[in-house]
Amino acid sequence: NRWMKSHRKHATLGKPSPVRIVINEMDFIKTRDDDETANLIWNDSAVQHEKIAELRNYQRINHFPGMGEICRKDCLARNMAKMIKCQPQEYSFIPKTWIFPAEYTQFQNYVKELRRKRKQKTFIVKPANGAMGHGISLIRNCEKLPAQEHFIVQEYLDKPFLMEGYKFDLRIYILVTSCDPLRIFLYNDGLVRMGTEKYHAPSEANLSQLYMHLTNYSVNKHNENFERDETVDKGSKRSISWFTEFLRTNDYDVAKFWGDVSELVVKTLIVAEPHVLHAYRMCRPGQPPGSDSVCFEVLGFDIILDRKLKPWLLEINRAPSFGTDQKIDYDVKKGVLLNALKLLNIRASDKKRNLAQQKAEAQRRLYGHGSMKKLSAASSDWEKQRHTLERRREELKERLAQVRKQISREEHEKQHLGNYRRIYPPDDKLLLEKYESLLSAAFQTFLAGRAASLQKEMNNPLKRMKARTSVADCHGLTHAQTHAHKQRKLQKPTPKHIQTLVDKQT
Repeated sequence: NRWMKSHRKHATLGKPSPVRIVINEMDFIKTRDDDETANLIWNDSAVQHEKIAELRNYQRINHFPGMGEICRKDCLARNMAKMIKCQPQEYSFIPKTWIFPAEYTQFQNYVKELRRKRKQKTFIVKPANGAMGHGISLIRNCEKLPAQEHFIVQEYLDKPFLMEGYKFDLRIYILVTSCDPLRIFLYNDGLVRMGTEKYHAPSEANLSQLYMHLTNYSVNKHNENFERDETVDKGSKRSISWFTEFLRTNDYDVAKFWGDVSELVVKTLIVAEPHVLHAYRMCRPGQPPGSDSVCFEVLGFDIILDRKLKPWLLEINRAPSFGTDQKIDYDVKKGVLLNALKLLNIRASDKKRNLAQQKAEAQRRLYGHGSMKKLSAASSDWEKQRHTLERRREELKERLAQVRKQISREEHEKQHLGNYRRIYPPDDKLLLEKYESLLSAAFQTFLAGRAASLQKEMNNPLKRMKARTSVADCHGLTHAQTHAHKQRKLQKPTPKHIQTLVDKQT
C-alpha cells in the first residue's frame, strides 16, 4: 500500500483497519500501488533489496533489509548461539535451542546426558520458518524426532508465571527508526495473550493439550473457552498497561521488570544490527552519516515470563498482525501505529525539498560550483596547505550540518514520543557503554571469516553510532572559540590566517 502525504484528510469506507485509520488521521491520501513517488510505502511482508535501493531520500518503507536474521526462527537461533558463545551472561534469555537437521546429533547427545543423570525434560518443536502456532508440538520421547526435518527444538519453560492459573505471553511492540545509527523505541502498552486451559506442568498425559501449553492467539481463539471481553482486565486477551498495574498492586518490582524487558529487546536487536546495517548500506551506498533512514520497522516481540518474572524471548514478528478482532486490539494497535508515524515526522514538503536538493546538486556537478580546485603537480606548498584547509573546512561544515540535523531530530522525538520511550541509545551512560561493548562483539562475530573488503567497509561502525554522544560536545565548541577567531585581524594569507577563515566560516 502506498500513501502520499497531503494537507487534506480523506475518509475510508467500510470497516477500516487501524493502518488505514491512522493513515487518514496523519493527513495521507491513498495512491496507486504502482506509484513510485509515494511518501510512505507499507508492505505486509519483507521487501526486496532492489525496492529499497530504488527509493528516493524522502520516501519511507516499513521494513529494513536483513531483519530476517532475527525474525526467522532458525536464523534467530543461529545468530543467538554465536552471541551466547562470546557473551553467555548477557544472553541468558533464550531457552536452550537446536537447529535440525544440522544439530540433531548434539541434541541426541544432550538427551542421553539427561537420561544418564535421570532427568526428564520437555521440549517444544517448531517449524524453522513457521508462524501463528502452526506445526508446533511438545515431546518428551526425543528418539522419535526425525533426523532430517527442518525444525527448531527448544527446552520447554515448564515453570511459567501464571495469571489466574493460566499460562500467558506478552506481545511487546518495538519501533526501529534507524540502523545507522541504531535507534530503538518501546511502546508502553501491548497485549497479554492467555492460554485457554488451566496450566499444569507437562506430562505424557497432557502434552497434546495445546490450549494449555501454547499462548498463540491464532491457536486459542478456536477453543470454546476463549473469552472475548471489551475491557482491558478480563478475558483471554488483556493489555500490558493493565498487567503493569497488576504487578504494581501485587508489590512486584515494576521498574526492574520493564528494565529487563528493555534490555532483552536491545540485546536482541544488537545481534541483528551488523546484518541490517550491512544490508542497508548495500542498498543505499554513499549515504552520508546521519542521513534520514528510508526504512523503519514495527516489530512484535513475543516474550514469556518465568515464575521469577524473568523475561524469555520466544520469537520476533517483522509483520505483526494489525487485525482487530476485539476493541483491545484496536486501541493498542492504533496507538502503536499513530505514535510511530508521529515519531517518523513524514512531511508533505519532504518531496519538494528533496527534488530541489537533487537539482542543486546536479547544477553543482555541471558547473563545478562549490567544488575545490584540483591541485597540480606544480602547485606550491602554500597552495597545498590552502587546499588541505579548504577540504577541512568543507568537512567541518558538513559535520556541523549533521549536528544541527541531529539536534533537530532529537527535539522532534522528545516532543512526539507519545506512548513510546527510547531504549537505544539509553540516557544511562553506563548502560550505553555496556550496549556499545555488545555491539562491538556482535560486529566482530559478524565479520569473522568474511572478506577483507567487507571488514574495511564495516570497520569501527561504533564511530558513526556514537554521533549522538558527540552532539553536546560539538554544540558546546562554538561560541567562545568562534568569537575569539572573529576578533583577530585579517593578515596576509598565511596558513594560520587561512585556518582562521576556516573557523569563521564554520
